[in-house]
Amino acid sequence: MFAEAAQLLAERDYHGLRSHSGIAPVTHQSGKRKQVVMRQACNGRLREALYHWARISVQHDERSAIVYAASRGRGHTHGRALRSVADRLLRILIAMLKTRTLYDPHRFTLRPASADPASGAAAIRP
Repeated sequence: MFAEAAQLLAERDYHGLRSHSGIAPVTHQSGKRKQVVMRQACNGRLREALYHWARISVQHDERSAIVYAASRGRGHTHGRALRSVADRLLRILIAMLKTRTLYDPHRFTLRPASADPASGAAAIRP
């Protein structure tokens, strides 16, 4: 990831990194229709790195698994749900780079599902 997006990471450019890696969706719209699709014009190696990072995070990180399950519960495909997890991981990475801190998995607490009636899964609270 550092080799493929060194400049964006150095600038801490979250939105540029999302676009360059293919995580940010593209909206096609006219006067009558609006369609949101996956970005095709992106760095393929960076996209694949984020895909595998998100896939492994879902398997080994409880919070990533919750984000994935919530996306699947809303009817998203496997790929779309993994892009949601990857987007979360990019937000965390940029925040860590900006604050120059290490990842702390215990920084956020999990609320039980009954505490948040709007979602079907447990919510993550700072």
